[in-house]
Amino acid sequence: MRLPVLAVTCVLGAAMAVSGQDAFDAKTQSHLKTLFPQASGFSPKGGDLPTFKAYTGDPKAASPTIIGYAFYTTEMQPLERAYDGPIKWLVGMDTRGVLTGIVLVEHHEPYGNFSIETASFQNRFKGKDIRDAFKVGSDVDAISRATISVTSSARAIRNSARRVARTLLSPPGESR
Repeated sequence: MRLPVLAVTCVLGAAMAVSGQDAFDAKTQSHLKTLFPQASGFSPKGGDLPTFKAYTGDPKAASPTIIGYAFYTTEMQPLERAYDGPIKWLVGMDTRGVLTGIVLVEHHEPYGNFSIETASFQNRFKGKDIRDAFKVGSDVDAISRATISVTSSARAIRNSARRVARTLLSPPGESR
C-alpha cells in the first residue's frame, strides 16, 4: 500500500516543481504590470540570474523587444538582512539601468507600516539610476525609527540592480 502513496506523492511533487519553476501567478503578473505598465507581456522567471523580462509587441514573436527586467532582491542578495530578516522587493529596471519602480512583496519588520510599506518610500526609487549612491540621508530619505529597514532596503535594491545590470545590460554607447 505504501508504493501507490509514494508514487502519487512523487508525481504531485514533480508537477508542483515544474509548474512553480518558471510560472508566475496573478499577483506576480499584477506586480510586473505595476513596474512596466506599457509592457505587452512578460517572460517566465529564468536565466542564470532569475529575472522576468518585460516586452513590448508580441512576446512570442521571433525577436520581441525587451524593455526591462524585474527581479527579487532576495534572489540577487540573499544574505542582506534588515531588523527582522530579509525584505523581499520586486524591482523593475529598464534597459538603460533606470529603476521603473519597486514593489514590496514580503517583510517582517516591526515598523514597516510607517516606513517601507508606504507609497512615498517606494516612489523614491522610481527613476533612480543604478549609478546613484542609494545612500540613506543623502539621495534616499531617512525615516526615523526605521533606519535599519530603510538602509537594508536601499542596499539590497542598489546591489541587486547593479548585479543584474552588469550581467544583462550593455554599458552606455555599446550594444550586446
